[in-house]
Amino acid sequence: MKSRYMYPSLLILLTFIFALGGCRGNNDKNEAGNIVHLTGAGSTFAAPLYKKWIDVYTKVYTDTSITYDAVGSGEGTKRFMAIDFGGSDSAMTDEKMARVAGGVQLIPATAGAIVLAYNIPDLNGDLRLSREVYTDIFLGKINVWNDPRIKKENPKLNLPNLNIVTVVRSDSSGTTWAFTNHLAAISKEWRENGPGIGKEIDFPGTAMFGVGNGGVATKIINSRGSIGYVEYGFAKRAGLAMATIENKSGNYIKPNDSSPTETLANTAAKMPANLRLFLPDPDGDTSYPIVTYSWLLLNNHYDDRNKEGRLKEFVEWGLTKGQKFGLELGYAPLPDQVADMAVKALHNIN
Repeated sequence: MKSRYMYPSLLILLTFIFALGGCRGNNDKNEAGNIVHLTGAGSTFAAPLYKKWIDVYTKVYTDTSITYDAVGSGEGTKRFMAIDFGGSDSAMTDEKMARVAGGVQLIPATAGAIVLAYNIPDLNGDLRLSREVYTDIFLGKINVWNDPRIKKENPKLNLPNLNIVTVVRSDSSGTTWAFTNHLAAISKEWRENGPGIGKEIDFPGTAMFGVGNGGVATKIINSRGSIGYVEYGFAKRAGLAMATIENKSGNYIKPNDSSPTETLANTAAKMPANLRLFLPDPDGDTSYPIVTYSWLLLNNHYDDRNKEGRLKEFVEWGLTKGQKFGLELGYAPLPDQVADMAVKALHNIN
């Protein structure tokens, strides 16, 4: 004889089971009951933001483990075929994408300014540099800080008779690619007779080398008379002085939290369907002249469906809720139009 308490108890149990199964809770595991591990590597430019995303996301979704090695865009692109995602400030060419068996989906994840940070002792104001002058500094044609061309642009500054030492990247770098792409766009001499465009460049003149954006920033801090190119957030956190530089319209733009945002707003409509937009010399009276997107490199197909699903969830979170952390770290949030295109592109992964 069945107990009269059996059916109410069974109903309560079934209700509890369905309640658990109706949504993916923060602490639920995947279908196999295991934590999903994702690995990425690449851009040092975007690394602080990606690591912030990972820290916040994995504290909420404890069924996901994500690691990201800041090894530079060049190395990240090389490793991409053996890991789950890469990071690059130079995207990937069609030729390189064609070599990836699973296909490649480029996702613009963030953007930021590349600044010219310097260490000039006892300088009594902000340094201004025209396009021609800072190009010639990195061409090795202007060698001292009290050079007449620099003094002409900065008549009120106490510019010392001190040798200029450029600080550049020693590793394969998307930041180097974006910076040299800018120099080639604004200087015929750089473009035709200079070092050209690349992730690894043989810079003329006297140069010091740093690994990653952080390495360049550290070299500048420790080297009197130095100037180097570095992502704005790194320079800001390091307390480095940053030059006010001339844009395409002839206006001098000081790097600050809003500088790259203005540039992105002025150029968002130009983003193509393949999401690969370079801004070597952006239009706009208020545009900061050296701005780059930074891309996540994803496969178009993953054999591991749990990894694919979780990676797409993480990236979509970064493109939406995660954008607010960019401002805190010195990056420019994606324009809504670009963020929407990037989220839609995630649906190409299947």
